[in-house]
Amino acid sequence: MGACYEFRIRGRLGRPLLSEFRDLNLTPASERVETVLAGPVEDIAALHGLLRRFEALGIELLDVHRMASHTADECDNAQRGSDTTRAK
Repeated sequence: MGACYEFRIRGRLGRPLLSEFRDLNLTPASERVETVLAGPVEDIAALHGLLRRFEALGIELLDVHRMASHTADECDNAQRGSDTTRAK
């Protein structure tokens, strides 16, 4: 069973970088120039894989945290409730 995680990234991600994270939802942050990606992560190995991908692409993570939603469906529903779009 996976968990829902939110990744806050410094700056705005362009389409080429967003395409690397298709399985996560995108929420533009209005407070600062940052991008918020969130979505289900299957297990700890998948989380480490995402973290390695951010690092390999030179993306600066500001924050990573596990969200209250516990299932992939709950995570997707929580993200749809806010103003989000799927990373393309």
